[in-house]
Amino acid sequence: MGSGIAQTLALAGLRVNLYDLNQEATSRAKATIEKSLNKLSSRGKISEEAAGSALDRIHPTTDLDCTGEADVVIEVIIENLEAKRQLFKTLDESCPKETLLLTNTSSLSVTDMANATTPERRPQVAGMHFFNPVPVMKLVEVVRTPFTSDQTFQAVWDLAEKCGKSPVEAKDTPGFLFNRLILPYLNEAMWAVFEGVGRIEDIDKAMLLGGNMPIGPLALADLVGLDICLHAITAIRDETGEPKYRPCPLNRQMVRAGYLGRKSGIGFYDYRGDEKRPVDLSVFKF
Repeated sequence: MGSGIAQTLALAGLRVNLYDLNQEATSRAKATIEKSLNKLSSRGKISEEAAGSALDRIHPTTDLDCTGEADVVIEVIIENLEAKRQLFKTLDESCPKETLLLTNTSSLSVTDMANATTPERRPQVAGMHFFNPVPVMKLVEVVRTPFTSDQTFQAVWDLAEKCGKSPVEAKDTPGFLFNRLILPYLNEAMWAVFEGVGRIEDIDKAMLLGGNMPIGPLALADLVGLDICLHAITAIRDETGEPKYRPCPLNRQMVRAGYLGRKSGIGFYDYRGDEKRPVDLSVFKF
């Protein structure tokens, strides 16, 4: 997500400091961006000159002092509220008073992050939730907290549009808009496997052909990451107390076993061969 956001901002003509604690991670991210830009150029989506200029605007760094002159900081660290709160506290202290502090969280409370900053900073905190893969997906959720000023909201909205995205407004509620709707859908597909309602490939086929979906729910869960699905729907369940958001036990079992989807090579489908194929999940004894 971080590299995708950096690429998108750079293509929009903005200078980007790409920060991580680990220099290897920043170097790997820039290499990923370069590969992506070259692919876009080879396909005629952008010119070679645009690809080169965008890459030149991205500056990897392990020095958080790079935020000292930032107009906007977008946080894309792990989905851990305490880690994010600590980062926002640090950014509040290191950034100019005009800097907007934004989070790409998909499920955690933006208000809780804002509360880690001073009262003077809180109007400049908002959510800017991109979708994966960032260079391709058009949607951005602009998330308001009770503190977010109209000026901050409009600035984030304008930034999304400058990046070629289509923003939507969301209040700071569990899951915002998209995840509030999509996660129960993915979770119910997992329950259908768990309860033996249908086979993996048939569940996906039903939604492809009957629901006119571009991708089946189980294939989508693999793409998102089964660990991300589990974490996000658990966060919504914990925040709302609603049993309808109870995660499927199969999701938890698969994550424990390292069946995370595409990123681990195996989830509901096995991606380690020439063609993906449904996985026999009977090992989980359901």
